[in-house]
Amino acid sequence: MADETRQSERYSGISRRGFLKGVGTGAAATGLLTTIEPSTAEAARTKSQGPGAMKLSLKVNGQVHRTEAEPRHVLLDVLRQNLDITGPKPICERGACGGCTVLVDGEPVYSCMMLAIDVVGKEITTVEGLADGEKLDPVQEAFIEHDALMCGFCTPGFLMSVRALIDRNPNPSLDDVKEAVAGNTCRCGTYPRVFEAALKAAKITRGEA
Repeated sequence: MADETRQSERYSGISRRGFLKGVGTGAAATGLLTTIEPSTAEAARTKSQGPGAMKLSLKVNGQVHRTEAEPRHVLLDVLRQNLDITGPKPICERGACGGCTVLVDGEPVYSCMMLAIDVVGKEITTVEGLADGEKLDPVQEAFIEHDALMCGFCTPGFLMSVRALIDRNPNPSLDDVKEAVAGNTCRCGTYPRVFEAALKAAKITRGEA
């Protein structure tokens, strides 16, 4: 009987003693994994919190600004709180009113909905960057001439949307203007004068006024 057992172990490639050793090693490994599991979970929780503040270089109105911000910070907050550029207004902070509109590479965007890290290396223009020294931008001139503001809180966003429109279409129609500022809200209801000012700004830009 003993000879048959030894012969069976020889053909199977594993002995009873080897099997028992393997079981013991597996049990020890299981105990080790149970011991280190909490620290692994803790590391995962720590990693999920994300990195802290990181260095950013933003080009705003032709000037390079170096600052620090967390990856979760939106452009509006970095402009206002870090760089003291307060033209863009925090009104709804959910991309519904357009008061925070700025230009990124010439395109109007809601700065409350765009992460600051996503505009690194791009050209950012705020309402502060429209005028050339003491010389106002044609859009600013037209808004003043047509009194296209009341409380003025939404005005920076309208100015940027109209500026972007005229840059891509120097001869817009009234419908073009309405479409361009459709994402901007004026609670005072000065839309008719905004439309007039936008058309006048286009004429000034074309040299016809």
